[in-house]
Amino acid sequence: MQPSSSFFPTIRLKPKSDPRKIRHGFPWVYANELVTDRRTKALTPGAVALLEDADRAPLALVAVNPESRIFARVLGRPDAEMPVGGPDRAWFAARLQRALDLRERLFDAPFYRLIHAEADGLPGVIIDRFGDTAVVQPNAAWADARLEALTEALVAVTGVTNVLKSASGRARGLEGLDDVSATLAGTAPDAPVPVQMNGATYMADVTGGQKTGLFYDQRPNHAFAARLSQGAKVLDVFSHVGGFGLACLAGGADSAVAVDGSAPALALAEQGAEAMGAGARFETRKGDAFAQLEALAAEGARFDVVICDPPAFAPSKQALEAGLRAYERVARLAAPLVTEGGFLGLCSCSHAADLSKFRAASIRGIGRAGRDAALIHTGQAGPDHPMHPQLAESGYLKALFFRL
Repeated sequence: MQPSSSFFPTIRLKPKSDPRKIRHGFPWVYANELVTDRRTKALTPGAVALLEDADRAPLALVAVNPESRIFARVLGRPDAEMPVGGPDRAWFAARLQRALDLRERLFDAPFYRLIHAEADGLPGVIIDRFGDTAVVQPNAAWADARLEALTEALVAVTGVTNVLKSASGRARGLEGLDDVSATLAGTAPDAPVPVQMNGATYMADVTGGQKTGLFYDQRPNHAFAARLSQGAKVLDVFSHVGGFGLACLAGGADSAVAVDGSAPALALAEQGAEAMGAGARFETRKGDAFAQLEALAAEGARFDVVICDPPAFAPSKQALEAGLRAYERVARLAAPLVTEGGFLGLCSCSHAADLSKFRAASIRGIGRAGRDAALIHTGQAGPDHPMHPQLAESGYLKALFFRL
């Protein structure tokens, strides 16, 4: 390989666009920051280009997508080595190996997020590992166009035998990509994959479940909740496949009730409880979470630990105010269900709602419920979900634990 700047097309920042944020590590360039003439608009989605500032000084090697609001994603510095055709198997293998080295330091078993997009040097790419199966979400055009090379490198570096493509989620639509999931290598598992975390057993549906089939990001927050739950009655709202409820049972809870709107997710939660020998202490309630919280209050139900982990109520800036009202409502309805001296855990995976805004909404809700609270712990995603220091969106997960 040779220095790359000589054989890639160039794209250029507008004179009023500040190049310093790219030099300082920001990984995206928006379409309105670029000179987008007919030539740049004609670039193939996924092509590699050299990004220059308005004075033609090189800034970065980028992957472009004229069909996306994020026109360019940084792949490396302008002097980085890059194959003429863009990332190939060897290029992917180097970045996958770097990510694998970190995960193998952190975890004893191969169940984790292997690639967390920009923070692992593969912008827009998510890879979750389930033993000998990996699920890839190629949510950017550059990676989607190179799935064969990515898959070959993934198999070679990790030794997985099955690689699945998950095309769910809104991100692919924003990139102009299809919504067709597929098997890229090996065969798709014909049954849920059991995953051990924090002493609990989770059943991951890697072909038909949400996203990749399991949310690894809450692992440290599950562990903290479990520490609060010895001998406790636990309520896990928006439970998916039993995330907090099963962890609390593994931590010594007397009982756990899981609430979710998805019957398949609750069925997987029940399978997990049975697999860990806790089926008799586990109960599910299917229905709208807000309605179930109101129903439990009307029944006079009380729990020592209540945890609410809803979907992203504020997935964009436009949805922020409505999302914050929803988080406040969750807190207002959940707080009355907590016993005196008990614990309330409230979570947000909305990157548009930063920690301070989410915390303020949660505290308002608790106050409107007539409860006094002390914030005892603030959690985030586990270390297999590293945060890109220049990209706030990669630090999306917040978990607040209150004693009421």
